[in-house]
Amino acid sequence: MTMTKRAFALLAASAALALAGCASTPAPATITDTAARTPQLSTLTKLLNDAGLADTLRGAGPFTVFAPSDEAFKAVPAATMEQLAKDKALLTAVLTYHVVPGKVTSAEVKTGNVKTVQGANVAVSKAGTFVTVEDAVVTQADVAATNGVVHIIDKVMMPPRR
Repeated sequence: MTMTKRAFALLAASAALALAGCASTPAPATITDTAARTPQLSTLTKLLNDAGLADTLRGAGPFTVFAPSDEAFKAVPAATMEQLAKDKALLTAVLTYHVVPGKVTSAEVKTGNVKTVQGANVAVSKAGTFVTVEDAVVTQADVAATNGVVHIIDKVMMPPRR
């Protein structure tokens, strides 16, 4: 093989590998679909479906979701989880308390209160790259979605009683 043919063959093989790598990267997805693709958000995904919020979070948005991990849901008392399972309005209130209108990446977080879709404010704080919302810590920030952003948190936040 001449040098030109060898270089061309190497270039063609590199291009094929690069294209194969692109094929394995998931296409951008909505918040609901991103949560469904994220193994540590399986409980949240189920609850979004149970509450009828999955389609809303597939909508145009944009939304910022502070998404409790499966571990966060395990820390919620069993009686509370049973109550949420029986009371769709309460479940919806809890879940929408984790959603903020607009897309706010971790770099854009400013310390202060922000209004949730549920209607109450949550306290958000940032120190360097460390972000908290209420008393929950963002353990994985900036999970991109086509209609916003997801920040995985270590606690389930309960809205204030009205």
